[in-house]
Parts: sequence; structure tokens; C-alpha cells
Amino acid sequence: MKRIYLDHAATTPVHPRVRDAMLPYLEDKFGNPSSIHSFGREAAEAVDAARQSLAQLLGAQPEEIIFTSGGSESDTMALFGIFQARQEKAARERSGAANHIITTAIEHHAVLHTCQALEKRGARVTYLPLDQQGLVAAEQVAEAIRPETILVSVMHANNEIGTIEPIAEIGAVCRERGIAFHTDAVQTIGHIPVEVKAINADLLSLSAHKFYGPKGVGALYRRRGIRIMPLIYGGGHERGLRSGTENVPGIVGLGEAARLAVEEMPAEGPRQTALRDRLLDGIEQRIPDVIRTGHPAKRLPNSASVCIRYVEGESMLLNLDFAGIAASSGSACTSGSLEASHVLLAIGLEHDVAHGSLRLTLGHDNTDEDVDFALEALPPIVEKLRAISPLYPGKAS
Repeated sequence: MKRIYLDHAATTPVHPRVRDAMLPYLEDKFGNPSSIHSFGREAAEAVDAARQSLAQLLGAQPEEIIFTSGGSESDTMALFGIFQARQEKAARERSGAANHIITTAIEHHAVLHTCQALEKRGARVTYLPLDQQGLVAAEQVAEAIRPETILVSVMHANNEIGTIEPIAEIGAVCRERGIAFHTDAVQTIGHIPVEVKAINADLLSLSAHKFYGPKGVGALYRRRGIRIMPLIYGGGHERGLRSGTENVPGIVGLGEAARLAVEEMPAEGPRQTALRDRLLDGIEQRIPDVIRTGHPAKRLPNSASVCIRYVEGESMLLNLDFAGIAASSGSACTSGSLEASHVLLAIGLEHDVAHGSLRLTLGHDNTDEDVDFALEALPPIVEKLRAISPLYPGKAS
């Protein structure tokens, strides 16, 4: 059976060049980068080269890169790290409270759940609302800032609806006020140009497996001069900010993925944008009662997201999988009850509409033929599901 992968926002396949770069460090080049002998030096040089490659992709300095296990750890390190550092500074200087964090209602759970954990430790968090296209304005951030504000965390692009936030403007507000600015760029790195100085980022999270690298490795960019406290203590690796023997094969893979992104983004972005637009247009033309979600223009080049009325997202996914198409939905079945996406609810969609969400995200290997295949398979699936839905107004009595 033909199989088509349209879930690249969840994870991407490891690129053959990335795999080939990693293999020697899973075999003969197995040294510990902290060892002083030739095996260790060989591994340390590979880690340094990967740091250089990632820094080049971000327009950063190599010493500003901290390798982690992925986006969730990077997000947690940024938020906990700033909070703990500022709490210690306030206690040392016997100054007033420094405990206010600003974020948005559509952040990834790695940020939202970290904020909730910090609230139990005394943080005060403002969760900014979004407009119907998933955008937050820099003016909203400026208005939410208080004397005790220490951090603003706004994702670069949303993982469900693909909307790209105005983070350069938000970062400028933060820089002007002397407040640390963090952005979760897990969905954008490797897909659109991201230059840390241009977006005024103090901290930025990324994950290799979102742009053709391996799972289990990522990084946190920390601008020089920004003080954070570590989450993991031990041998003082990564400049004392992330102790533990480095995942050398994974880091090498991340570095190679960064080099690939520099080479391939200029051509891949426009190509995937054209496929995305044809996919979205085709869905609307073939299926009635479809709502596009996310911003029509300020969105990731590979992200097509819709809500299809009178069907349930998980049923669509199962039927698409039977047809050979891997996709995703903003809804998740938990303990037998369907929970609507917090992102879709935050942009004002009703529960019954949000339950019919469908996310199709394209990648390097997708073609026009893949789009045609998806457009042929989806309409009969929707028709079948609507035929058994008690909510569908077109259902025969």
C-alpha cells in the first residue's frame, strides 16, 4: 500500500546525510568528549564543529549554544533558569519581588506546564490572549509588563496552526525594558530563516528532530550576558549549564541538520509553500463546511491546518491511516473523553468545531502526487464520517 507522511510538524525523517554523519560516532569514534586522549579529543572536535554549524544557522556565537535533549528541556531550562537566577539576585540584593512571567495561551505544553510549575514556586504568570488567527501583538506584551516582570516567552510559530508570531517586535519591547525574551523556535528552525539578533532573542529553544535530525537532542541559545541557573548539576558540562556526558552522535546529527538547512531552505521554503496552498485550496473546494485555522499569510511554509465540521479529528486520522496517509489532529483522546486543542479554543473556536481539527504538514520528500493522493482520499472519509454523525445537518433521516 502507498504510504504518505504528512506529519512533519510531529517529527521528520532523519536525512541520509545526517545518518551518515552520525554513524562513525556510534561505532569507532565512541570517545567521551571530556577525556584527554585521542578518542576523547576526536569526540570533542565533533561536538565543537556541530556547535559552529548550529551557531552559523542562528547567526549566533558558538559559546552561546547549550546542547540539550530537545525542545522541552530547552524550554524548561530557559524558564526555570531565568526564574531561579532572578530569585537569587533579588534575595542577594534584598530587592523587591522579581517573579512575573508573560506568555501566551497557545504555547507548547513544555512552556505552559513549566509556567504552571513555576506558579507553585511563587511566580506570577500572565497568559496573553490571541486573535482569531492566532496572533499576539507586541502592544499586548508592552501593556502586560510590570515592574516585577523578569521574562517574556512567546513561541516563534505555533505547532498546530502554523501562525508565525511577531517575535522581532516583541523582542524589541523586551530589550527596551531590560526584560529577558525567550522564544520556542522548535517549529521554525530549519524551515524559515531565524537570526537571533534580528529577532532580539535572549533565549531560543530548538529540537533536531523537527528538521531532519535525530530525536533526543536539541539546543538552547543563550545570549552572552544572560544569566540562568542550571537544571542539571554534575560535571559542569556545557559551561556548567547542562551537566552530563554529551550525546555525541546526536549532537553531530544536529550539526549536520543545521548545515543542510543552510543549503536547502532557500529552495524548499517556496516549494513547500506551493504544495501547502494547493492542499488547502483543494480541501476547501472538495469538502463543504471547512474552516482554515491560523494566519493566511504569516504561517509556516509547510503547515496546512483546518477544522472540518461534523466530524471528529481522531476518527479522521484513523481512516487516513488506513488509506496510507499519516496526519495529525489538535484533539486528543484522553481516558475515553475527547479533549479539544487548547490552541483552537484559545483562538475562539467552539468545542464541537475544534474537535474536527486536521493538521497536514509537508516535508522534503512530499510531491504534487502526494497532495493529489491526499485530496482524493480525504473527501470520501469525511463523507463517511458525516453520514454517521448525529450532528451533521445533511444526514438523511
